Amino acid sequence: MNDEDRSLPGEFKLIARYLAPLSSGFPGAFNLTDDAAVIAPFSGHDLIVKADTVVAGVHFREDDPPDLVARKALRVNLSDIASKGGIARAYMLALVLPKSTTAIWMAEFARGLAADQKEYDVHLIGGDTNASGGPLMIAITAFGEVPHDRMLRRSGAGPHDRVFVTGTIGDALLSLRALQGAMSLTSPEAEAALVARYQLPHPRVSAGPRLLDVATATIDISDGLLADHGHICEESGLGAVVQSESLPLSPAARSVATADPDIFAAILCGGDDYEILFTAPPGARPAVERIQQATGIPISEIGYMTPSLGVAGKRIRVLDADRKELPVRVTGWKHF
Repeated sequence: MNDEDRSLPGEFKLIARYLAPLSSGFPGAFNLTDDAAVIAPFSGHDLIVKADTVVAGVHFREDDPPDLVARKALRVNLSDIASKGGIARAYMLALVLPKSTTAIWMAEFARGLAADQKEYDVHLIGGDTNASGGPLMIAITAFGEVPHDRMLRRSGAGPHDRVFVTGTIGDALLSLRALQGAMSLTSPEAEAALVARYQLPHPRVSAGPRLLDVATATIDISDGLLADHGHICEESGLGAVVQSESLPLSPAARSVATADPDIFAAILCGGDDYEILFTAPPGARPAVERIQQATGIPISEIGYMTPSLGVAGKRIRVLDADRKELPVRVTGWKHF
């Protein structure tokens, strides 16, 4: 490939070559040849709209493979749609590309999107492209649908509800710390497992819609378990207790936490998990277990909601196996 082939074409050729093929199969996208798209939910459903932006050096490393960057950018939005009980259908993409971006990079980026479109049955229906002297920025607006007036929100938790979380927590945070040289992992296998979770989250798209008949409040964990759980508490006007011994950790994360007990607080507060945290009434455990069996996704009960705040106005208290409160100073990722 010569130097000319490595440089990006103009905007409209870029769209036609790399992005328009991703709209194939969605009539309202018009093959990305118009200024807007048309999308409507099926009868009896509402549209769910979610926008998220990921930035190089903040949400992913600048040298991460472009196909994984694309897939993560899409998946973090799919995670939000799933946590609301919805099914994703389409998305719009706004790209701000550094002037050093090559055709090779763009082709790999589009290849990653194509792979996830096939896996999650979604289509690109529009967006925008720009060049900049700054970092790579990817803004995605995802569209999903949910039965009319049934979208799961943060505000529906009850004062005695149980708290559940899908999958495992802490892997992405530990991976990032290892990649930054801030900690050492116990084995190359553990490092590979954790890095995979950071670079390529797994939105719980099969579990989310099944929560419509079970959950009272939901949120996807992007800024840290305690921070996002705190949003449910605040919007529901309640407190909560998290039982530390019930928190689900992957084998790799558990090995790290065993070797360094001080890392446990960081796991509670780390972001980029993209699991679903939800509340459900007492007695909902059998229904939760049926969801787990149907999807193959582990779901753990990690605590319960309380009618009032804890000591000193704390929204969430973290208790150990002896019911002693664990001190946790940092509550999660903050953008500003």
